[in-house]
Amino acid sequence: MSLQAKLDTFKVDFEAGKPPYSVPRSVIETMHRATAELIASGAAQRAKKAGDVAPSFSLTDPEGNIVSSDEILKNGPLVVSFYRGVWCPYCNMELQALEAAKPAFDRYGASLLAISPQTAPNSRKSVRQNKLTFPILSDAKGKVGAAFGLRFELPDYLIELYKSLKNDLPTFNDDPGWTLPMPARYVIGQDGTILYSEVNPDYTHRPEPEDMIPVLQRAAAVKA
Repeated sequence: MSLQAKLDTFKVDFEAGKPPYSVPRSVIETMHRATAELIASGAAQRAKKAGDVAPSFSLTDPEGNIVSSDEILKNGPLVVSFYRGVWCPYCNMELQALEAAKPAFDRYGASLLAISPQTAPNSRKSVRQNKLTFPILSDAKGKVGAAFGLRFELPDYLIELYKSLKNDLPTFNDDPGWTLPMPARYVIGQDGTILYSEVNPDYTHRPEPEDMIPVLQRAAAVKA
């Protein structure tokens, strides 16, 4: 089953109010409103896209090690996934799909990592819960997400909803601001140019990991 098919199946059950979430229809309607407003804002169109130069970054992994995009790119292209956090079931399914696709990325000499604004303990939980073998990096206060044009502020009504659901982003992210990145996937070439981009203001939609293989094939052919 494709990643999006899995996400769609989960979404149907979630929005039907099935366990374990069992959310009322009013919660779903509020989430739909926020997503529709983010789409209408055009924020995704203003984010970094294919052909742009990717912002360089150095972030810490869950053990406190510095991971530099410039250093990684010396060895090959870089696949980057921006996600919301371990509390997001859609993100966890995406991370699992990326893990399954990692051997294919390896064949083309590409490195894989994921970035979220969450704290190191939550990143460790991401790794453990999803059985990941690639780095999960903490983007404190969403600065790298902002550099890519992905960070947005949650509207007040969505903040109140998240609070009612005990979805405490300031604690998850150690940041008093209620901000998140739009989920996004990038392939960055060794010269720092973005070769592939997909930004999703609707967090229930994610690209298939396989979508990046042709881009990695072309990058490998150029390098050869």
